[in-house]
Amino acid sequence: MTIATFDQWIASTKQLIPYSKTAARTTVANRWFAIHDLAGNPGAATLSAGNTANGAVPTDATTGFPPINFSSGTGYLSSVMFGNTVACRMTVYDRLFHAGAYNFNDSVTLTAQPSYGGRIPSANYASTQIWVECVTSFTGNQSIAVTYTNQAGTAGHTTGTIALGVAPTVGSMFQLPLQAGDTGVQKIESVVSSVASVGTFNVVVVRPVWNGRITVANGGEGHGLDRTGMPQIFLDSALALMLAADSTSSGAPDLLINIASA
Repeated sequence: MTIATFDQWIASTKQLIPYSKTAARTTVANRWFAIHDLAGNPGAATLSAGNTANGAVPTDATTGFPPINFSSGTGYLSSVMFGNTVACRMTVYDRLFHAGAYNFNDSVTLTAQPSYGGRIPSANYASTQIWVECVTSFTGNQSIAVTYTNQAGTAGHTTGTIALGVAPTVGSMFQLPLQAGDTGVQKIESVVSSVASVGTFNVVVVRPVWNGRITVANGGEGHGLDRTGMPQIFLDSALALMLAADSTSSGAPDLLINIASA
């Protein structure tokens, strides 16, 4: 059942999920970076999605994502205790789909894409997002556009084409703007890339479930259910962390994520 009252939350089963990284990534200040491929707990994921033709739907059983152990019912992200050795912003997201690694000059139409509809609360795709994730470093001002099916099931919509303006490094993440009026994405249809002469990247669909800010190095904070909003978490959600440091290192982030289920 759902958790609709405070008494139901008190009576719910709680699972504490530790998430920490012991290796740091060289970053660019105030730019988002993937860190799920770094050593820590859980162990390092593989950065490359490993499938350019169809894409894949990672789960909590995929290497590098924390296991989710509630056995039935509905889960909610109830609280997060978090800290880092550097000042930063952090976002926990459900990694719904990824495809890649695409080459710097690829033009690929995907087929037989697996559905991630089972990880969309109430079949409402709003707030799902498309991100580019750099698997290797690039040269040049890379240009990337993605065609997708939007939240209402309308195919053939196209993201804004972003010219990154920089030569992105390993782990860099950039959000692609959806077509005007769109609020989410059901399926990635094609990927077009140009300009650079070196570099590979993934295209990732994410559902953000939490974000927080560390204002000073070695600082920390806790967000209770009043601040998390208790977004729904699924039995097979692939929870991951992206980070935007104030400086040039991702530091050593440490989180304790509490999932309540009823």
